[in-house]
Amino acid sequence: MKALCFHQHGELDVLRYEDVADPVPGRGEVLIEVKACSLNHLDIWVMRGWPGLGLEMPHWGGADIAGVVVGMGEGVSGVKIGGRVVIDHGINPVEDEFTLRGEHSMSPQYTILGEHVRGGFAGYVKAPAKNLVEIADGVDFAPACAPLLTTLTAWRMLISRAKLRAGETVLIVGAGGGVNSSAIQIAKLAGATVYVVASNAEKAEKALELGADFAIDRSKVDWGKEIHGKTGRRGVDVVVDNVGAATLSSSMAAAARGGRIAIVGNTSGPMAEIDVRMIFGKQISLIGSTMGTPKDFRDITRMVWSGRIKTVIEEVMPLSEGQRGFEMMERGEQFGKIVFVP
Repeated sequence: MKALCFHQHGELDVLRYEDVADPVPGRGEVLIEVKACSLNHLDIWVMRGWPGLGLEMPHWGGADIAGVVVGMGEGVSGVKIGGRVVIDHGINPVEDEFTLRGEHSMSPQYTILGEHVRGGFAGYVKAPAKNLVEIADGVDFAPACAPLLTTLTAWRMLISRAKLRAGETVLIVGAGGGVNSSAIQIAKLAGATVYVVASNAEKAEKALELGADFAIDRSKVDWGKEIHGKTGRRGVDVVVDNVGAATLSSSMAAAARGGRIAIVGNTSGPMAEIDVRMIFGKQISLIGSTMGTPKDFRDITRMVWSGRIKTVIEEVMPLSEGQRGFEMMERGEQFGKIVFVP
């Protein structure tokens, strides 16, 4: 089969579209013919690598997978050949204190399809049968896979970790990425007032179309001052920041007294200076979050299938053109998801 893979960590020039061996499902696993798989910032980070990330090479990413069941290993029941499915990308090989209390993504054994093991940027992928969720009739493969990881991340971040409540205010720093597109919609479903910081007027307008109450074009104004002005200098209850080094100080300044900052990524870099006086002086909570639980995954798929959460797709392209998709994401050109089709 063909895969968009790399043989060593590095920049975009390490990507190769080439023949690789087909996966063979083991006990309890199924073989999926990939019909669509969306790109996430996670795939760029994995391509570059970090200390301690030990991958079998060549490796290929892709956590958001939609496809058709074409085979299965021993011990699999209740799965039909030809079934249209998406895959819960969080894999827990063993039960531990975290999984037993429903906090799967906190487990040190938690494995992400496409990050720690080979994912869906290929013709086929294998996965545990228990991780399959059937795609509802009338939902195509691209919109089925596109919002999975980002919506799961946004749901856990806002609902489970930040404990967002109706009537609160939320600031989402950035408008083009998948997590933020999902966060706008989830925050509105929760009954919050949503402020969004966008990099340009076009993205600001699209954020409003998704349901944001206020969109600030940071290319024209100081967004920190704008937030203070629009909130009567109070600030917001919850800030969503997946940018990191470039914005964390401003996010802390924009938080209300007793506010919470949900940190789910670091697209501008992982190392940030923090004025700790602002943390204790305003009694701010910094909340880390990532991924979610099997129940969360099934909850968000039901919302996607029903249309309560809108799938936002920038472009669907052949997997053979995948390097172009990586380039688009690195430049921040997209609003919504980039989806590859093998």
